[in-house]
Amino acid sequence: MYGIIATWRMAFEGITAGREILEDGGFAGDAIENAIREVEDFEFYKSVGYGGLPNEDMEVELDAAYMDGTTLDIGAVAAIKDYANPISIARRLSKEKVNNLLVAEGAERFAHKEGFQRKNMLTERAKIHYYNRIKEIKEQEIKPYSGHDTVGMVGLDKRGNMIAATSTSGLFMKKKGRVGDSPISGSGFYVDSKVGGASATGLGEDLMKGCISYEIVRLMKEGHHPQEACEIAVNRLDKELKERRGKSGDLSLIAMNNKGEWGVATNIEGFSFVVTTEHQEPIIYLAKNINGKCIHEKANSEWLDNYMKTRTAPLVRR
Repeated sequence: MYGIIATWRMAFEGITAGREILEDGGFAGDAIENAIREVEDFEFYKSVGYGGLPNEDMEVELDAAYMDGTTLDIGAVAAIKDYANPISIARRLSKEKVNNLLVAEGAERFAHKEGFQRKNMLTERAKIHYYNRIKEIKEQEIKPYSGHDTVGMVGLDKRGNMIAATSTSGLFMKKKGRVGDSPISGSGFYVDSKVGGASATGLGEDLMKGCISYEIVRLMKEGHHPQEACEIAVNRLDKELKERRGKSGDLSLIAMNNKGEWGVATNIEGFSFVVTTEHQEPIIYLAKNINGKCIHEKANSEWLDNYMKTRTAPLVRR
């Protein structure tokens, strides 16, 4: 059995290519890294990699993480600038015995030493988004933070190896140096090849309050199906945050166990995700929460067409 599950429609092309690696008996780590690099390199996805939306100083700071569920090796970078594929840097760090999570200048020095590609990750399109948001904030009192769609994946290969990984540019117009859940083990991701893995997307500050990816893996270890585990963890954290703080940020989780079974839960409308398994070509689904149950259905052609049209439409500075 093999499979990959990922957050958001933007993962579709990457997962399609990653599935070929798994079909040929390849390692889940290669499939996941290549799949996430596809997302990082596509400039029209404004929450990951090249074209990612900048912080309040108009700098693109990127976070990424990689975890091997067989060895429990973890590598991560946070607030790294001017490097093309943070997921690959994170994977390289997972091979180190220590210094597995590097941030900002330290991460950049490591990437330079290891020969990773330097690249200005701020696109002209992202600059237009930035200047338009500045104007919206002044004229309409719109909150600056928007766009925190982490690409997160969990993969299983034919040999039973499982990998979890993430990549994101974080909150639009975040404070310099801000780090969310994505590169934090147990919050943005967690995987154990003996059990399964999970990955998160949404408001990192709230996702971290529940160590929610680890919680889902723990629930699967207790015998819960991935769907049950996701729903239990998301509903509990959403309820807890609302009781203690009056509201909850966006919480969306994906999971897959070591049998290739998968699950998804969210507290928002219109969360999209992609799944492929040995018996299923990549499919894009839309999910929503109805009375604590996650309902998902295949995205129709109208939604898919609108998705790409919206993201690739010409921009004008207002």
